[in-house]
Amino acid sequence: MTGNKEAYFYLASSLEKIFPDTDCVKKNDQHTISIFKGELPAFLLVYGSSSNYDGERKHFAEGFTYEIKGSPSPVRVRDVELVPSAFPCYEQTDEWYLKSQPGLFPDLLCPRETNFVRLIPGQTRSLWIDFLDTSAIVPGTYQIDILIYGKDEKEPYQILTVNLNVLNKVLSEQTLIHTEWFHADCLADYYHIPVFSEKHWEIMEAQIVLAGKELGINMLLTPIFTPPLDTAVGGERTTVQLIDILQDADGSYKFDWSRLKRWCDLCLRNGIKYLEIPHLFTQWGAKAAPKIVVTVDGKNVKKFGWHTSALDSSYQSFLKQFLPELQSKLIEFGYDRDHVFFHISDEPGMDCLESYKAARESVKESLKGWQVVDALSEYSFYEKGIVQHPIVSSNHISVFLKNKVPQPWVYYCCGQSVTVPNRFFAMPSWRNRIMGVLMYLHGIKGFLHWGFNFYNSQYSISHIDPFFNTHASYAFPSGDAFLVYPGPDEKPMSSIRAQVQREALDDLNALTTLESVVGRERVVALIMENAEEPFDFEHYPHGADYILQLRERMAELFIQEGQKN
Repeated sequence: MTGNKEAYFYLASSLEKIFPDTDCVKKNDQHTISIFKGELPAFLLVYGSSSNYDGERKHFAEGFTYEIKGSPSPVRVRDVELVPSAFPCYEQTDEWYLKSQPGLFPDLLCPRETNFVRLIPGQTRSLWIDFLDTSAIVPGTYQIDILIYGKDEKEPYQILTVNLNVLNKVLSEQTLIHTEWFHADCLADYYHIPVFSEKHWEIMEAQIVLAGKELGINMLLTPIFTPPLDTAVGGERTTVQLIDILQDADGSYKFDWSRLKRWCDLCLRNGIKYLEIPHLFTQWGAKAAPKIVVTVDGKNVKKFGWHTSALDSSYQSFLKQFLPELQSKLIEFGYDRDHVFFHISDEPGMDCLESYKAARESVKESLKGWQVVDALSEYSFYEKGIVQHPIVSSNHISVFLKNKVPQPWVYYCCGQSVTVPNRFFAMPSWRNRIMGVLMYLHGIKGFLHWGFNFYNSQYSISHIDPFFNTHASYAFPSGDAFLVYPGPDEKPMSSIRAQVQREALDDLNALTTLESVVGRERVVALIMENAEEPFDFEHYPHGADYILQLRERMAELFIQEGQKN
């Protein structure tokens, strides 16, 4: 820090969240990042000025400009903007929250048009800076200088340095299956455009590009019919149904698969390797059919929905014709049975064991040979064979891991708010990023989160403005319902949480990369070097330093082994 009347500038890791009142006592002029080729590393340029700033450095009265020199790859700079949260957490928390009171939280990443940055008196702010396309960089250590200039000055006021250490190996390809539920209807609702209009397709693709090509999301919820998710009993969400369905006079059905073909093509070209089919039955008990619109006698009608019981003969007859044809078309469009996942009903509990079991049995033959997964907390459902491939909440996964459930999946959402990792506004970023190490240690096959772009209130009773209402109308702590923001130019804007989660995936892939060189035993030993047993989803190192130091120790071990060879 320079002085009370001077602007101040320093570097911080991407695991810091800079609030307007962040204390600037600690100052870092240098920062080191070690990566394998292909990672997307980031850091923060932190800046601010005192509230009574008016004196010694008048060339900072309005702001500053920056220049970045020495980078071996393109550099992207974004403003970290503050977003309101009137509901940052539940009443029960733990000691590892940043704040528990409503306020403004750093989250939104806004693209910059110039290199001029305005100083806001009395506030500390930050820029998110990352290195794009590192896959082709020549290995080595690069000194990257960030030069800070005052108004009309030709000589830099301060020079900050990032040392980027690029290792001589390409990052292993992601094997984790990662889905964040994509809510296509929310995009049409937010932008006030017709569902599946050309503009809707453009906006959806922009978000899918961000998901698949940058954020490590490789499975997408595919609205063959309107997903029966977070919808009030008896209510409905905006219809978003890829398949046009016609019922003939004899009761049989004809299907138009053209929009599904377009969807599959869109996904394939944007890194989406897997498709997730919406649940065949409603949430909270698998008691009804999802909303499905059918053309009957020239009119579109809600043929199935809350008014249709799960085992209704007309719905069961529909599924018996629909599912085999759907499966055939998915294969034709590039997604075979190894790359498609079906659902029965979301998060069944003991109170709906029988109804879930009956729904599952009703489609058992139609889904034979295809992958069926469901979010689950009750181990007894797995133990009894009712759910064969569970996606387990992080605060219930210990019993599944203890019993060595093969190829485990994990998820978290609003309910996982104490002890376990999560990504609420009010949580530190290391609590998000530690998931990469945890998933490596425990051999996790897949990760699911329900909120990629849910811009509705709870139960989809109303639509929201996600730049103001960040909690689904006080239903979920801010940071749960959506990961990206709908930009004013119809392009998505990312968040700190999305980018840090991407870094967690890079950690996971980096550990796999290192394993290919030194073996799993040595990688696990390295992870445990500065940690304690047990190292699981409820017990793990707290703080950013553990993760940052682990990455540097990984680089050191890789370099040592390289010299031996």
